[in-house]
Amino acid sequence: MKKLSSNIEPFLNYLQKQRGYSALTARSYKETLLEAFQYLEILQEENRFILNLMPYRIHIASLNAKTISKKLSAIRSFCGYLNEQGIVVLLRADESIKVAKTLPKPISHEHIMEAVEKADLREKLVVLMLYTLGLRISELSNLKVEDIHDGWVRIIGKGNKERDVPLLDSMHHLIDEYLSNFMVKKFLFEKNGEKLSENSLRYIITKLFSRVALKVTPHQLRHSYASSLLNSGAPIVDVSELLGHSSMATTQIYTKLGSALKQQNYNKAHPLAKGDA
Repeated sequence: MKKLSSNIEPFLNYLQKQRGYSALTARSYKETLLEAFQYLEILQEENRFILNLMPYRIHIASLNAKTISKKLSAIRSFCGYLNEQGIVVLLRADESIKVAKTLPKPISHEHIMEAVEKADLREKLVVLMLYTLGLRISELSNLKVEDIHDGWVRIIGKGNKERDVPLLDSMHHLIDEYLSNFMVKKFLFEKNGEKLSENSLRYIITKLFSRVALKVTPHQLRHSYASSLLNSGAPIVDVSELLGHSSMATTQIYTKLGSALKQQNYNKAHPLAKGDA
């Protein structure tokens, strides 16, 4: 067991350095693995380990399906890493959990602009960078000033994959105004010469939207970006590339959201559909 658990820290380091995972995600993986090792049944046969997940699955059975699925996924990822390191691990009781796909909940343009009107310069830039570029909060935290040029922004996404996202002229002017008021060394958002953490940026967003009585997450602003583009006719292949999705299937959930909104609008608008709204 010690041979396996001693690889947790190297695994977490691999996730962050090689796969581009955020510190928050790595911490979540660590918590899951430490918890799981208290319950997993581990057998060693010759040069391989067999992990029976059933005792752990019984322990977490009361959690919702999405949470269980994430925990099992973390264990699978860890075992995949071990196998790559030459430590042969087999899993038992590893059946997948069916998770219903939930539609993201974007924030309306009107609500975003209402909050922006109450924002100071830095708050305004944080929100609009997420909303006009579709960034993940980790990508915004890591964004360097040198990566913004000629109407484009170079984004370093998951797995250190690079993508270029177009920058609106209005955003270019806003960034110039911001940089003329805030002295930064390297990153767009800094404090005392160090980049602002993801949690600091989240707090800025939470505090701003609380002024208009809304609870908004950074990811909802990314959803709003994607939904706005798709609902205005942007090709899904382009939106997928702009979001940095590794698979277009990930982007397709937004098309379902668009269809749901269209149906809601239809039910509200058509005289024979009033009873179905």
